[in-house]
Amino acid sequence: MALFLCAGSAAMSGGVAAARPVTPEAPAGVADDGESGGLPEVVVTARRRAEEAQRVPAALSVVGGDLIDRSYTVNTQGLTTLIPTLNYSSANPRNTAFTIRGLGSSVVAVSQANDGLEPGVGFYVDQVYHARPATAAFDFADIEQVEELRGPQGTLFGKNTTAGALNITTRAPTFTREGFAELSYGDYNFVQARGWASGPITDTIAYRVSGVSTRRDGVLDNVRTGRAANTIGTQAVRGQLLFRPDDAIQMRVIADVTNFQAYCCGQVYLRTGTSLRAASRQFGGPSGLAAQFGYAPPSTNPYDRKTDIDGPLGVDTNEGGVSAITDWNLGPVTLTSVTAWRFWNWDAENDRDYTGIPVQLSQHIPSRQDQYSQELRLASNATGPLSYVVGLYGFRQRLTGRPISIYGPAAARYLIGAVTGANNTPVPSDLLDGYGQDGRTDFRSLSYAAFGEVNYRFLDRLTATIGLRYTQEDKDGNYATTVSGGPATTNSALVTARLGVLRPQAYEAHDSDGSLSGRGNLAWQVTDTTMAYASYARGFKSGGINMSGLPLDGNNRPVLATAVMRPERNETYEIGLKNTLFDKRLIVNIDGFYTNVRDFQATVVENSLTQTVQLRGYLSNIPQVTVKGVEADVTALILPGLSARTSFAWSDGRYTDYPAGPCPLEVQTAATTRCSLTGRRLASLPRFAITAGLDYQRPVGEGQVVVHVDTASRSGFDGDPSLSRFTYIRGYNLTNANIGYRFANGLELVAWARNLFDADYIQNLTIQAGNSGLIVGTPSDPRTIGGTVRVRL
Repeated sequence: MALFLCAGSAAMSGGVAAARPVTPEAPAGVADDGESGGLPEVVVTARRRAEEAQRVPAALSVVGGDLIDRSYTVNTQGLTTLIPTLNYSSANPRNTAFTIRGLGSSVVAVSQANDGLEPGVGFYVDQVYHARPATAAFDFADIEQVEELRGPQGTLFGKNTTAGALNITTRAPTFTREGFAELSYGDYNFVQARGWASGPITDTIAYRVSGVSTRRDGVLDNVRTGRAANTIGTQAVRGQLLFRPDDAIQMRVIADVTNFQAYCCGQVYLRTGTSLRAASRQFGGPSGLAAQFGYAPPSTNPYDRKTDIDGPLGVDTNEGGVSAITDWNLGPVTLTSVTAWRFWNWDAENDRDYTGIPVQLSQHIPSRQDQYSQELRLASNATGPLSYVVGLYGFRQRLTGRPISIYGPAAARYLIGAVTGANNTPVPSDLLDGYGQDGRTDFRSLSYAAFGEVNYRFLDRLTATIGLRYTQEDKDGNYATTVSGGPATTNSALVTARLGVLRPQAYEAHDSDGSLSGRGNLAWQVTDTTMAYASYARGFKSGGINMSGLPLDGNNRPVLATAVMRPERNETYEIGLKNTLFDKRLIVNIDGFYTNVRDFQATVVENSLTQTVQLRGYLSNIPQVTVKGVEADVTALILPGLSARTSFAWSDGRYTDYPAGPCPLEVQTAATTRCSLTGRRLASLPRFAITAGLDYQRPVGEGQVVVHVDTASRSGFDGDPSLSRFTYIRGYNLTNANIGYRFANGLELVAWARNLFDADYIQNLTIQAGNSGLIVGTPSDPRTIGGTVRVRL
């Protein structure tokens, strides 16, 4: 089955949707030619039993595996072309953020490097929670389906999350032999190979092996080195064994490893903003920083895709793990166990001044994360009016890091200026040359929870649901850095100025939270083809520990009170309708929601008087954020072989109470510290998002011509929490398409285009350290055209 079905929005808070394939060879949205001739049925297990998606009161979108293959969706970023409520941004794999309805992780840049920030969107692969958003940047291999669940999750499975969950399920081993191989080549020497094989080992044991390897040259031209930046280099391998000794019990054991190595990830000049600071401390202008160094960007048009960074650039990261999923049918109930260990290694370097001026020589944070999880669930098998799921969940992780920064010969003039202190002490040009930071961070968390959900059908067409979860979270953080290097000096003004750039810090912090969360839902099957529902859900996300250093006070000392961040609490109300019309040839779903978040967890950037270089991101609570919106989904079988789908999301997110937020660049002065952002729009949330797709297949000769088109449009949004007019990202449209011929023997030849109309847009942006006004961004990838040969065995 190749299918995209948005199952509306309601309050199924915590279900894992699992679509059941109908016909793997059918194109997206096309019926499995049966008696009805309508759209294929999608079966989900959101409430731990097989149900038609249109009868589940769930805020979920289901993307079938064949659509993922046909649309060349190879990672989480590609999913945003198919799911309008999902937003994804990544300056590099570590600094990755994805949100649902505008809530979840904060915006990108330095924010996501804070290891003490727990994501608001849960990311799952084969029922295993991934604690770090960075692991969502890796390529997919052999995917059965993807489900996006909107709203607070946790009453039915896994980790507690407040904004939603993204659940990915890989294809399981089969007891019939099957195979798939695919080779693609395109512009910029893009080469991708994918494949899998599955079959029986014995009558009770089956295997599956799958992998993907992707290579691409860089799309940014570094005019200084002559080397193209932002290359792609990923590999992923997954092996599985399925043990099924009888019909009552089965165990699925999965091992995987993924690697990303690339000359990545650079950004380019986007624009220069102006503040109310002294002209000599701003990037542009006749007396600005660029003029002082006789510097000009290689291009002021970001879509020339040119950079001239002089610092090292590179990413070397990998992740993997082992898991075992056991299902044991005991008759009245099914017992499920999910046991997993996962790891994540990260190392990368980047030129954090983003220019050819030797301000910073090195910036990187080598990191290692290990996590262990155990989940036990007991789900009823009865088909009567009462059904339930109860479970226990335990999770433990440790994340260690080594923050390293080294500054260069231009740093003193660029970051401090010609003079410093009350007496205007002259600053030697080499004051920061070789000056740097080295440190150690150690973050540990332990989470355990009990959860349960009960569904009761009071009347033939009226069902009520109540779910509860109690979560206990304990976290410990240790942060310690030292500084060294640079020329020796005993001048107090120079020592103070240098410490204002980097100061040694050492602190320990502990946080312990326990909270009850839950949901309630009422579903009314109005007719055989229409369902209405209403729901309320209350989510909880434990407090965090600042693991990126603390902001400094007026005396240039760490503010210890900011080490721990308060828990986040989310309340979501939803109503909706789900309609299946014209003998299953048309599906129309619509919903409305309102979400109120107290103590919204975010990473903000300080604007303190002493802050000159780090633009240090630290964890903070925003008193209140609200998001309201309307979502609509339509899937239609227009003619035999021709199907179309579209999804629409309108959202209005606001900082309804934010009296002490970061200040927009344009109002910053030498004395600016905090600004009220109350009433302003939530960052990183487009007001409108629309996705649409079309699939067509027509018999020609002994085979079929297959056409696929996907398009996504998003309105503009604020790309930085300060909501500066200089950090606004304009709206855009992205269209992908392919056309191919499928031979009767399983061979398929495809011509494809990514970014068909060569749209120019900015994926994310960063304000240069020091508040100089220089703003850089990651431009869209240019149009890429290529071809694919694939064969199914």
